[in-house]
Amino acid sequence: MLRDQFGKPYTATNPVPVSSGSGSAATGTQTSVAASASDVTILAANENRKGAAIYNDSSAVLYLLLASGTSSTTNHTVQVAGGWLYEVPFGYTGVIKGIWASATGSARVTEFT
Repeated sequence: MLRDQFGKPYTATNPVPVSSGSGSAATGTQTSVAASASDVTILAANENRKGAAIYNDSSAVLYLLLASGTSSTTNHTVQVAGGWLYEVPFGYTGVIKGIWASATGSARVTEFT
């Protein structure tokens, strides 16, 4: 008999979890966002997003906010150093905002759907 992670047998009220998709992406869409010393949207929310990669093509730090709100040097999720790549956590489909320490370069973005 199959059991869940708590040792309970699977039943009609405790069914076996099933995934509706493979998790693989068929398309990668590339965009570029110019560096800005004020809050900008790096990626709009997209419920079809499987993943994303953001490359900071700048010598300045990019502060990314994975939430609605205004990104800043004090309100951010992660700091991405110049020349570094950030992979968005699997399953995150919300808005991604950003701000640079100085407005040089850009973010090279690939969104996988």
